[in-house]
Amino acid sequence: MKSSTTRLDRFISQNSIYSMSDTRLLVAQKRIIVDGDVAHSTHQKVTQFMHVELDGHSLQDNKPIYIMLNKPQGIVSATKDSKHTTVLDLIDHPQKDELHIVGRLDFNTTGLVLLTNDGAWSRQISLPETKLAKVYEVTLSKSVTEEYITVFKEGIYFRYEDITTKPAHLEIVSEYQARLSLVEGKYHQVKRMFGFFQNEVLALHRVSVGYLSVAGLERGQYREFSID
Repeated sequence: MKSSTTRLDRFISQNSIYSMSDTRLLVAQKRIIVDGDVAHSTHQKVTQFMHVELDGHSLQDNKPIYIMLNKPQGIVSATKDSKHTTVLDLIDHPQKDELHIVGRLDFNTTGLVLLTNDGAWSRQISLPETKLAKVYEVTLSKSVTEEYITVFKEGIYFRYEDITTKPAHLEIVSEYQARLSLVEGKYHQVKRMFGFFQNEVLALHRVSVGYLSVAGLERGQYREFSID
């Protein structure tokens, strides 16, 4: 993922015939326009989606892309893989090679995968401090009891990392199905939490991340969305 912010003089040197030291004169001559305004400093910040012009020629006019995909089983959450179909292979977009994945899913886990070219946004929603709820539908090999609800709410100790999971909300849907809401994403967390009860997860489907839901999307389908 490329850095989304740089100084104006560095940006000019990377995207034109002019050097960083030349930028001071270009600014003084009012030849650089940033988002419709004359550039005021060589040190001002240029972010990924600012429109930058030099002598009337566009140097950058990127647009943010946000895509949600309902990942089928057996698809790799990667942008490249020599052996398997990837989530990117399912997307037909002219700028898909610029996208990165926000919150990967295991090979056999289905459901919501987010892709974007906006590094600042993906970092923000991935931060633990953001506490975005991730909701999963879980199918299990053994029946689910009320004890699960209490234990998940209290947190489960993972000896390998020496951590206790944050409180999670569990809803029993049927004898072998549950709906689980987490605010973190440890390695194989859902499977390991149910593993505490020696209850194997047979199917796992991510329904939503925060307000973003896969509802209405068939497996393998995707759509663009806006964060405005």
